[in-house]
Order: sequence, then C-alpha cells, then structure tokens
Amino acid sequence: MYFWYIIQFLIGYNLVLPIVLYILFRLAKRSGQKAAPGIDAFNADYAIIVTAYQEIAHIPETVQSILRLKHTNFICYVVLDNCSDISSLHFDDERIILLRPEQTLGGNVRSHLYAMRHFKRNHDYLTIIDSDNLVDEYYLDHLNTFFKHGFNAVQGLRAAKNLDSQYACLDAARDIYYHFYDGEVLFHLGSSATLSGSGMAFSVALYEECLGGKDVSGAGFDKVLQYEIIRRGNRIAFAEKAIVYDQKTSKSSQLVNQRARWINTWFRYFSLGFKLIGLGVRKASVNQFLFGIVLLRPPLFIFLMLSVLCLLVNLIVAPVLSLMWALSFLLFVLGFLLPLRGADKRIIKALKHIPSFMFYQVISLMHSRNANKRSVATKHFE
Repeated sequence: MYFWYIIQFLIGYNLVLPIVLYILFRLAKRSGQKAAPGIDAFNADYAIIVTAYQEIAHIPETVQSILRLKHTNFICYVVLDNCSDISSLHFDDERIILLRPEQTLGGNVRSHLYAMRHFKRNHDYLTIIDSDNLVDEYYLDHLNTFFKHGFNAVQGLRAAKNLDSQYACLDAARDIYYHFYDGEVLFHLGSSATLSGSGMAFSVALYEECLGGKDVSGAGFDKVLQYEIIRRGNRIAFAEKAIVYDQKTSKSSQLVNQRARWINTWFRYFSLGFKLIGLGVRKASVNQFLFGIVLLRPPLFIFLMLSVLCLLVNLIVAPVLSLMWALSFLLFVLGFLLPLRGADKRIIKALKHIPSFMFYQVISLMHSRNANKRSVATKHFE
C-alpha cells in the first residue's frame, strides 16, 4: 500500500508543481529579485548558425529577417545538410555564407560543428536558428543585454509564426506554457531556462567546451547541452524579448513524427535530472536542484493520463484520495491557463481540441522507440 502512495505522489506532484512555482515566482518578483535589464549597446561579434535538412523553402525568408537585424556585427552561416538543389538560393550580402557538406550530417550538433569549422573569424557568441524561423529585428540586442551582464548562455522566446490550424494553435499554447514555467519562472527563481532547440545563444567557448567532443545523434541535443552547461555551474538566462518566430505544426502527420522524437528524447535523457538534483544537494545549488526536478517531469500528456488513471482507481479503493486528485487537477488547469492570459483568441478557441491533440501524442508515444528512424527533422508544408 505504501508503494502505491509513493507512485501516486511521484505522478501527482507534477499537477501541482506549476502553481507552486508560480506562487514562488510572484513572491520573487514582488521582492524585486532578478529583474531583467533593458537593451544595452554591446558590439559583440555573433555567428548566426541556420540549420537546414533537406528543405530550403523557408531559407530566403529566414535570411531576410536576419539581414534586418539592428545589431549588424554578425556573419550568418547557413548549413544546407542533404539539400539536393540549392540553385534558387542567392544572397548578395557578404555576411551570408552558404555551407553545403559533401556528406550528409544528419544531426544538429554535427551541423553546428561543421559551421564552426568554417567560421570566417573568431566570433564571441553563436546563436542557433532553424531554417523555418524568423528573428525579431532586436533579437541580438536583447541577447547582448544578458551577455553584458555576465551570462554565457541565453534562451530567447519562440513565438508562433503561424496559427493556421488547430494543431498550430495548440502547439503555440504549449510553447507559451513552457516558456513561462520553464523559462521566465525558473530563471527568476535562480535556476535556468530550458533550451528549446533554436532561438538560443552561447559563448563560442562554452559551446565548444560542452559539445565540441560529443557526437549527439538524433533529436535532443539541447537536452545534452543544457545538462552540460548547468552541471558546470552556469545558468541559462531567459530573454523574453529576444523573439524568434517558429513555424508550428499544421498537420497531424507532422505532429506525430515531431512528438515521437521529443518523447524519445525525454526517455533517453530524463535520468540526467537525478544527476543534477544530486549535484544541487551537494553544492547547495538552487540552479541545479530546480532544473533537475524539471528534467524529471514527463511530457504533459503522459502524466495527465497517469493522473486520470490514479483518480479512477481511487474512486474505487480510496474515495477521499480521489478528492485530492480532483483538487490537483483543478490546480493544474489554473496553472495551465495563467500564462495564456492575453494569448491570441485563436489559441484560446483551439483549447477545446486538446483531447484530439493528446490522442495524436499517444500515437506518437507508440512510435517513439523508432522515432529517429521515422524522421530526422519536421517536414513543413507550404
């Protein structure tokens, strides 16, 4: 019986964790701690690495947004991995460097390291952008603020580029939720923002130290990178005004393949959370301890389904506990809706389709074991 209680606790704390973090966050903000500074004139030298795999349709638009950046001290390296025909790509600006590997790299880290081997000069920082992203014109200026204040790793905010389907809207809602709790809240509590695959920046020296000697295959390089950064005692800042606009999934096939890779990534790397919690306890580090707890958290749909199962079982064996589960669900819903205040009406309207969204994620779970064989990158549609 005690084992059953322990299992319920390990599942159920995920429901109330967001609201607990939110309360702590409000108290921290009220005390004026960790206020983010404003834009600072800092003429850092950036390498902007744009990674493309097989698809080039969005690259002209991505590059044009980069050329509109207000901070102009950069070179953009576009890595065209396994892209068969690039004859349509022409850029007159000498800051745009097209790199076409002779052999298929098939991995983000390999593309990043390939770009780094072809740097035209010794850059101070590098930032990673997906080939379907658009960057806000002040993107680098806002990153500068945090580098100026001594951070060596910064995660920006990935906003929705498209809201053209219920899947895109629900994908955007998920991003808003995670950016708030895993970005803004964690950072203000003295921990680190989780990395999101793109819209992130590092000192070149730190990236080389963390991943220079590693061959991280498949999805999840950001999980390995954030672990390596934090175990070294660094914090990852969250720059909510450093905005990258990200192409959201618009079809169920995209959703299944993408989420299958993400679920596979969690199963491969969640155990790193135990290591960070251990480090946090030994070193009395809030950064490592809190981040380790977040790494252990399963994907939303997994712990929600397990929580429903616990609720149903307790309706039979322990009705009093079922009331506690019902209260926990209410707290989770409250915690989920708090970051969505002021969100686009299309996103709010799409929330009624969450059951359908979860259904496709269950299918993704079934395919997660062979996710990296099914797809290497998300296929986009015009």
